[in-house]
Amino acid sequence: MAWYDEAVFYHIYPLGLTGAPRLNDFGQVEHRLNTLLPWIDHIKAIGCNALYIGPLFESVGHGYETIDYKKLDRRLGDNDDLVKFVQTCHEKGVKVIFDGVFNHVGRDFFAFKDLLEKREASPYKDWFKQVNFSGNNEYNDGLSYENWGGYNLLVKLNQQNPAVQDYIAEVIKFWVETFDVDGIRLDAADVLDFDYMKMIRRVGDSLKEDFYLMGEVIHGDYSRWVNASTLHAVTNYTLHKALYSGHNDHNYFEIAHTVKRNYEMGGNKPLGLRLYNFVDNHDVERIASKLTHKAHLIPVHILLYTLPGVPSIYYGSEFGIEGKKGRGENTDAPLRPALDLKDYENALEDNTLTKLISALGKVRQDVKALSYGDYEQLLLTNRQYAFARVLGDDEAIIAVNNDDNDARITVPAHHNLYLGVLSGQKVKAEGSLNITLKANEGEIFIPLNEETQSYEPVDFEVFEEEVKEEEAALQEEVVLPEEVRDVPYEDMTVEELQACILAKMAANGPVSDDMKRSVLENVYHDSLVNWVKSFR
Repeated sequence: MAWYDEAVFYHIYPLGLTGAPRLNDFGQVEHRLNTLLPWIDHIKAIGCNALYIGPLFESVGHGYETIDYKKLDRRLGDNDDLVKFVQTCHEKGVKVIFDGVFNHVGRDFFAFKDLLEKREASPYKDWFKQVNFSGNNEYNDGLSYENWGGYNLLVKLNQQNPAVQDYIAEVIKFWVETFDVDGIRLDAADVLDFDYMKMIRRVGDSLKEDFYLMGEVIHGDYSRWVNASTLHAVTNYTLHKALYSGHNDHNYFEIAHTVKRNYEMGGNKPLGLRLYNFVDNHDVERIASKLTHKAHLIPVHILLYTLPGVPSIYYGSEFGIEGKKGRGENTDAPLRPALDLKDYENALEDNTLTKLISALGKVRQDVKALSYGDYEQLLLTNRQYAFARVLGDDEAIIAVNNDDNDARITVPAHHNLYLGVLSGQKVKAEGSLNITLKANEGEIFIPLNEETQSYEPVDFEVFEEEVKEEEAALQEEVVLPEEVRDVPYEDMTVEELQACILAKMAANGPVSDDMKRSVLENVYHDSLVNWVKSFR
């Protein structure tokens, strides 16, 4: 058991949240990181006790083309600002992990600049993978090299080189000694050399008790990365996908199957395979944009906080903000917006989703079975799903409903009296628990006794009304104006193109709400032009 087993993470992409310029002009230092200090109180207020923040260090643009691992990006401030930020987090009981971009560097990284200048004579020529002095690239370097993701902006390090390993080890020591960081999220961990990761694990273990290593892994057998010699945890992309598509398709079997497979991968033990669970992050579209029915934000977040693994909230998503990938070079910019916390200062009183997430954070920290309890599936249909987390006499029964109608279910229970922590209702049980699940909601039941904590009920009615209003707006008929019917598609506005597509759909048959929604949520002109031209 370690601090990260009971963590509830908050995730900040600092260059975006602070509104830093997209490109680094390498001019004067701007102390934008200090504007994030008030967010620490917000993080605590919604029940989070750990922060994943990054990338942080000097880079050219988005932060993942690092050029100096020992200097805070000047668009964010200086090292003293980062020392102060981490210290403030610790004072308020928040652990901090940094983004460790150790797979590749930017072209202005000192060793790569030396290679470009001195070529074969550079002492750093073996620091990078597959350097070919007979090759060339779009920068006209007169050489080529292995990159990450097809981008020569990102130069892949030769992770098997002892000198590179020594350098990265020194960086990690610097981060711990200078900033007192509590762990690292390893970027692109699924393409890192395994011996390289083992070195990072040894360094971390030697520097700080319970130093946490979490890796970005998309697909595969997660147990390859999560074990005693490499990483403590990986990003749970399989559950991320299942959570939104399982609700969009009214298919709880997808979610339950994903959970079962991951749980078995960890030897059917709650800590056998530590996973970092999330519904969105700085690389994927916001959960509020991915869900077909926004009412499903309620059961999605209940599952996020109660299934095996630790939960994480991406900044702004606790308010229900949307974000879809854009077009052109900066496609991720809409996922990483600048936000002013003052615009959300009343969210805990006025925003039902924020209140739900805050309540879930409190339950997660109070009920140890949610961190350490065995997982037991109790009931599964396409639209209802119930399971238990059991730790000795400590138990939590979780039930969710993705249907637009209320549902009545019965599940086995081991205690006589339970408290529904989200509704405040007290329910008697005699060997089984009879539960009424409201439409598109869920509940967490814990044994009610003298030691049971009290919880403020969450009122979902306001949220349901907001969702109904939005659904009604989507159902409004879109009529194509007479004056644009002969206008070329390329000259139409987004709204006019949407109307054309809906009209053509209607000519071919009934148009469902989902079909209307998919059209109205597409705001990309070129995409709509291609779409409308696809009709015969």
